[in-house]
Amino acid sequence: MEKFPKVKHKLRIKLNSLQIIALGFLGVILTGALLLMLPISSKSRQVTPFVDAVFSATTSVCVTGLVVRDTGTYWSTFGQFIILMLIQIGGLGVITVACAFMLMAGKKIGLHQRSTLQEAVAAPKLSGIVKLTGFILKGTFIIELVGALLLSPVFIKDFGWAKGLWMSLFHSVSAFCNAGIDIMGVVEPYSSFTSYSANYLVNIVLMLLIIIGGLGFLTWDDLRTNKFRFKKYRLQTKVILLTTLLLIFVPATIFFFVEYKDLPLGERILASLFQAVTPRTAGMNTTDLTQFTDSGKVITIILMMIGGAPGSTAGGMKITTLAVLVACMIAVIRRRSDAQLIDRRVGHDVVFTSVAIFLIYLVSTVFGAIIISLYEGLPFLTCLYETVSAMATVGLTLGITPELGTLSKIVLIILMYIGRIGGLTLIVATVPSRPIQEGKLPIEKITVG
Repeated sequence: MEKFPKVKHKLRIKLNSLQIIALGFLGVILTGALLLMLPISSKSRQVTPFVDAVFSATTSVCVTGLVVRDTGTYWSTFGQFIILMLIQIGGLGVITVACAFMLMAGKKIGLHQRSTLQEAVAAPKLSGIVKLTGFILKGTFIIELVGALLLSPVFIKDFGWAKGLWMSLFHSVSAFCNAGIDIMGVVEPYSSFTSYSANYLVNIVLMLLIIIGGLGFLTWDDLRTNKFRFKKYRLQTKVILLTTLLLIFVPATIFFFVEYKDLPLGERILASLFQAVTPRTAGMNTTDLTQFTDSGKVITIILMMIGGAPGSTAGGMKITTLAVLVACMIAVIRRRSDAQLIDRRVGHDVVFTSVAIFLIYLVSTVFGAIIISLYEGLPFLTCLYETVSAMATVGLTLGITPELGTLSKIVLIILMYIGRIGGLTLIVATVPSRPIQEGKLPIEKITVG
């Protein structure tokens, strides 16, 4: 009897771009957590508990800023260096960094890698994506270096040359990446930049770094190409620039008249502007946020939820999502068939996506706040502040995060991860796709509102 040779089948799992991005971030988080667990990473030379290490790695890679250990006093220089590297990788994006190493090694970027890179930076087209990546990398390192040089006179004066230069570089990278992690705990644990609330140089440099990082890489490219010719900008760039200005000056005016009435005029202006900038989504603070009124806290929560621009170092549901939702509201009020933005019609698919993103953020943060509130016995608004800060990758806190139990930390870890990857991205990456239905169901009217 003739025997047929056995055929060995190799199991190949083909991942799409979104799955690669999601798993890439997860891999970097776990690697960072293992490094932070090492005794050399802490000043006490003790092993950091796994949950705290994972939390610290997640908040760094997801450029959030919520911490369970004061970065300046708990972590050694080695540990702080690991955190800074995780922030840089998280800010640029895991795929962007991986492609940067491939370019430096002289390797060719294939079509699949280009497609993944396009998803990572939210580029509208595949052509020119490698060139855009080079521009992003050069621009990032130049801006961070300039920021560090501008901050260095202040920190060298206060902490000496070696410590001052390290603090300047660390905070420049953290601010540009909208991470919100600081090492100012050497002044006072968990104090952030409250000791520099009246320092014009520190405030202005940090605000500029946060804003530039939050505008998005595609916005930079558009500004570089078209300079100051506003009419030639893409619709997305116009929306981002106009909405950013609105979201800075309107909240700053409210904070100026409501929250900072007792401060001297100069410090009052600085504090108001900084507090309007930092929730989207930097996480640094120059004043005690626990002293805010409930109205001020709610405004901050809204700003955190909105976040920065698509394809930027910032998180949140994104400025463009807010703009589309507002355009929908105006279209309903004016009885238009389509949402409009700056003399352009917005596609229905973009509207559906915006509504889905908003609901994902809303449901996730509220549900997470309910769990933490019940588990910890804390006020719901305080817990909502923390969950929105985690999901929007902001890092602002009312001071409860370091004291939370394991369950609450896990909730925040999950929210930070979802927020950095993007709730919709994570769903698309994990839920199996279904074939597109050719036919359409019959329409029946339903009353809403």
